Amino acid sequence: MPKDNNDIIRLKSLRLLKGKAELESLPKGKLLINTINAFSYNNARKDRAFAEALAGGDVLIPDGMSVVKACQWLGNPDAPRERVAGWDLFMHEMRRLNTLKPLETALHHERKRVLFFGSSERVLSLIKDRTEREFPHLEVVTYSPPYRKEFSEEESRVMVDFINEVNPDLMWVGMTAPKQEKWTYQHWGEMNINCHVGTVGAVFDFYAGTTKRAPLWWQEHGLEWLYRLIREPRRMWKRYIIGNVEFLWYVLRER
Repeated sequence: MPKDNNDIIRLKSLRLLKGKAELESLPKGKLLINTINAFSYNNARKDRAFAEALAGGDVLIPDGMSVVKACQWLGNPDAPRERVAGWDLFMHEMRRLNTLKPLETALHHERKRVLFFGSSERVLSLIKDRTEREFPHLEVVTYSPPYRKEFSEEESRVMVDFINEVNPDLMWVGMTAPKQEKWTYQHWGEMNINCHVGTVGAVFDFYAGTTKRAPLWWQEHGLEWLYRLIREPRRMWKRYIIGNVEFLWYVLRER
C-alpha cells in the first residue's frame, strides 16, 4: 500500500468550495485558487510541499466527484455539495472579466488583461486565437516557461518579473500538477499583482482543443475520468486504475 506520511491534506477536515454558486462570491484582489481531485489528493498525501501548496492557497475547488463523495462520507462539515471543475472556474472568471466595460478615455482604449502562464507555444497560440473570438474585451498575454521538472532560481526570477511587468487582471497557470501549484505557492509573495490566479492544468489543453473533454453526460455523472481512460488507456491506466485504488485506501485510512 502507498506510504502516507502527510497530515496536512485530510478530506474529513479540508475546507473546500461547496458549489458553483460560490464562485460568484469570491473576494476581489489577489487570490490563489487551486483545484483538488483524486489524483492530486494521492500525490499530496506523499508530497508535503504539494500538500502545503494546496492547503495554503486561498480557495480550494473540488475538481472530482470522488473528492465530493469522500468528503460527504467522512463527515467533513465543509463538504462540497457538487463537483466544481477547473473548467467551471475558468469559464466563470473569463465571462466575468469580459463583461466589465473597457476603460475609455480621450487618450487610450484599455482592455482587461489575461495572462496564460504555462504550456507550449502551440497551445498558447490556439488559446489566444479562441479567446480573441469568444472574449473580445480581453487582452491576452502568454508565457511558455522552460520545459523541465524544476526551474533554476534565475529562471524563476525571470518568470516572476514577467508576471509583475504584465500585471494581469486575471492569471491562469498551466504547468501540470504538482509543479504548477508548488511553483506558484513558493513565489506567491514575490508576485506584485492584484488579481485571481487559478492553477488549472488540463484546462489549457481543453480550451486549446488539443485534448477533447468528455461529453456533458459523462461529466454530469462523475465519469469524466472513465472517458479519459477509454480514450487514452496507455497514458491514463496507472493514474485511474491504480490511482483510484490508492485513493480509496487513503479515504478508508481517514475513516
